[in-house]
Amino acid sequence: MANKSIRYGVNLRKREASVIKQKNTKYKCDVCGKEAVKRVNVAIWNCSYCNATFAGGAYTYKTSSGDTAKKILGRN
Repeated sequence: MANKSIRYGVNLRKREASVIKQKNTKYKCDVCGKEAVKRVNVAIWNCSYCNATFAGGAYTYKTSSGDTAKKILGRN
């Protein structure tokens, strides 16, 4: 099996490492408050403590555009 990481360029490798770190980090759940939200699939996040499922970004739990949409809709 071939290595599928980025080959050339230090900045590209650093950016890839940053994205992978964000993807694998546990986030705080909005429902129960525990740090148990992990990525299940692309843009699908699940809390292993309360079993709540969220839609978010592909690599991060919350995105800036999602926060803006919540503010516009009046859902803090």
